[in-house]
Amino acid sequence: MTTAIHPPLTNPASPKNKGRLRRVVMGGNLGDLGRLPRYVAFALLGGAVIWGPITGYLKTAPLTYKSSTSLILPGSGASASMNLNGIGQASSFANSAFASNAVSPTETYKRLLNADRILDAAADSLDISRSDLGKPRVNLVDQTSLIHFEMTGGSPAEAQSRGDAILSAFFAELDALRADEQQTREDSSLGAIQDYRASVASTRTDIEMLQSSTGLLSVAQYDALLAQNTVLEAALRNQQAIASEKEAAVRTLERSLGIGVASAAVTLKLFADDEYRQLLDQAAIHAAALADARSQYGANHPKVQEARRAKGQAEGAAISRAVALTDLSAQQLTGLDVAPNGERAALLADLVEMNAQHAGAVEQLDAMQEQLTAQTARLDQMATAAARLQDLQRDFSVAEAVFASAIARSQTTKSDVYASYPLVQVLENPSLPEAPSSPNRKLAVAAGGAATLMMLFGLLLGWTRSAIITTLIRKTTCAR
Repeated sequence: MTTAIHPPLTNPASPKNKGRLRRVVMGGNLGDLGRLPRYVAFALLGGAVIWGPITGYLKTAPLTYKSSTSLILPGSGASASMNLNGIGQASSFANSAFASNAVSPTETYKRLLNADRILDAAADSLDISRSDLGKPRVNLVDQTSLIHFEMTGGSPAEAQSRGDAILSAFFAELDALRADEQQTREDSSLGAIQDYRASVASTRTDIEMLQSSTGLLSVAQYDALLAQNTVLEAALRNQQAIASEKEAAVRTLERSLGIGVASAAVTLKLFADDEYRQLLDQAAIHAAALADARSQYGANHPKVQEARRAKGQAEGAAISRAVALTDLSAQQLTGLDVAPNGERAALLADLVEMNAQHAGAVEQLDAMQEQLTAQTARLDQMATAAARLQDLQRDFSVAEAVFASAIARSQTTKSDVYASYPLVQVLENPSLPEAPSSPNRKLAVAAGGAATLMMLFGLLLGWTRSAIITTLIRKTTCAR
């Protein structure tokens, strides 16, 4: 039979074990340097745990650069006004982008900067994928209209180019949104403008048809014709007075001279002929010779008969000349004035001239009377057309004013491009970073240093825990 010999079992409650447990919990004395290797080992192990990942991160992490951009939204509103000569004024006004609390333009633009369309357009412009581009980090400054956004890249130029691409895509999208808004507004008013245009064209067609059928081009033309008719009536009355005055003057001269106008004209014609005057002079000489012979001789004396015969021949020659000049008979020439000399000749000339003026005045009066009659008839025909034309022109002016006003309103809305999407300006262009933003070596070193200090402080507390615990127990016992 074999008997097994077992080693003696250790009693946990032995004084040696109790001392070890107390040493673990309470720690050793402050001057116990036997613990120092363990604390140094813990310090080295803790330092390796802290600085190993930090060193690996700083050596392996790629450099990242950050470009920042600042935008600002001016807070003033915008207004536009258009003056139309003879029509009126069209104006529009856009309130400030910050006048309403319901919509924040900065929040709208913040969302727009991260919109898929903006990112896709920016990535396409750089010829990279959207995932490689990343998203801008947008920051709004409270109580201001500033918008900051940042873009990262593997190099300073790459970060700056990505910021420029986002900025260009952002402004291009804003222009597209504003253009779409303007087009939508213009399309909504296009139907009304077409109706106004049709009304203007219809009224213009009616005016043209009336003008072509009546020959009346405008109401001003009718007014001018009416004024001319009034002037013509006054001129006609004046001409009637002139004709009556000329006629009275002719009649007065005829009575004063005792000769008609026709006889006076023939007389002046005859005495304007030299041959006729010479024949009259010869007849007068023979008449004087006849009178002288009668005073000396009897009626049948040869000299008396010779003188009578010479006188008759001279008078016959004068009458023949007068007949040849005037185409009148000898009987018609018997009433002529045979002595139109001196003032009487001037009066005969005045009579003939006055009669000619009277005849001209009468002819002018007749022509004016015919013109007045024709013009009065034309005005009577145009009166209705003028009234109709005036109504049409008034309708045309109203339709044209409404049409022009609609177009003016449509045009002024085009100037109000910042109504829904306020004006935004670049306060700071995308910056060119001078140093990488990641990895942050200073921050990593500071974090490692802080962790190292905390570890050393913990080891220090572990080294001095016996004295600290003893002090606390004494204070508790004294307090009881």
